[in-house]
Amino acid sequence: MNKKLLNKTTASFLLFSVLILLISVPAFYYITERLYIEETDETLSLHRDEFLKEELPKMNSNDISLWNKYNRNVQIIPSHIVTKDTIFDKIYFDELENENEPYRELNSPIEINGQPYTYVGRINLIEKEDLIVSIALLFLVVIIILLLGILLITKVLSKKLWAPFYDTLNQIQGFEIDKNNKPKFMHTDVEEFNGLNKSLDRLIEKNTDIYNNQREFVENAAHELQTPLALFQTKIDTLFQLDVTKEQSEVLSSLNKDVSRLNRLNKNLLLLSKIENENYLDKQPIVINEYLKKHLDFFTEQAKAKNLNIVIEYAEKLKIEGNPSLTEVLINNLFLNAIRHNIKNGEISIIITSESITFLNTGQETSLIVDKLFNRFSKSNPSSQGNGLGMAIIKKITEISHWKIDYAFENNLHRFTVKF
Repeated sequence: MNKKLLNKTTASFLLFSVLILLISVPAFYYITERLYIEETDETLSLHRDEFLKEELPKMNSNDISLWNKYNRNVQIIPSHIVTKDTIFDKIYFDELENENEPYRELNSPIEINGQPYTYVGRINLIEKEDLIVSIALLFLVVIIILLLGILLITKVLSKKLWAPFYDTLNQIQGFEIDKNNKPKFMHTDVEEFNGLNKSLDRLIEKNTDIYNNQREFVENAAHELQTPLALFQTKIDTLFQLDVTKEQSEVLSSLNKDVSRLNRLNKNLLLLSKIENENYLDKQPIVINEYLKKHLDFFTEQAKAKNLNIVIEYAEKLKIEGNPSLTEVLINNLFLNAIRHNIKNGEISIIITSESITFLNTGQETSLIVDKLFNRFSKSNPSSQGNGLGMAIIKKITEISHWKIDYAFENNLHRFTVKF
């Protein structure tokens, strides 16, 4: 699934921030703990040095029991437990708290009245752990608040910063070259966005000019072809009146078919040009049921060559607002398309509801290529006599009239539905 650029950059930043957080919090806890241990060791050493300087010179063996009684964290133990200063962690049972508590302990060998003793100094580490945990939690909260703040500010600033880009994107998505709606891009002081907008302006202007020139050429060419084609048709009709041989008659018939196809193509090109130039904007109420009933004989006559069975279901009255000429072309093209691309002894079903008309017909046994179905000069069967503009005209009529056409292939039937 596609993601927005802003979300992807924000997600990358968030991932990086979480990674840094996961690394920094344990590292901060470990460093703080080491610093506190070092500070505790220095305090134990300082207390021992003060004892050696201030208390030991004036202490004798009889004072030891009294000293131990009133100094909970500094004890004098007979004999040497250690031969040199030693600092380590040790667990003691605290009778007041009724639980085991960790201590940092310093043992040093000393002498009193020439007898060996051991100086034992200790500091409770419970406060140290509570302090470190509190600092770590405070650090974690500060980091989280900082990260959330940075992410929020980044998102707000990014939306403001990328606003010209999204404005350009929305305008490009809504741009149609055959409509007079040239995009007007937002002014921005970001060099890259300005460059993008200028490039798009040049591209749109160039392609619009090319499109207009092509449309004008097609329209002019179609108009210019009308007279030569009419003269050509007249001369062929004149030749048919002469006494010609069978071979000449076959040649004339072939020419007549080709000229008829050219005439249809020319008329369709002119029609597309007029539709694109919005020459059919007037609308009025139209009852589709009545139009079909009125012209059913014509379509039935067209279907005789293939012996097609035509069934029309007037389920409801279909009354629409549309241009009469375009609506007539739409219905004619759909009906003739169902006839032209059908098979011998095939079927055509037309279903009319209050909101849509559906043409179902037999034909080729596979689905048509939907992506190319409504393209100009696109044919599902290259050998067909059509000019490849019928479906393009249908699509254009539905677009300009704000209707919708759908195609589907179901139960070996080709279904075209126009929703009004």
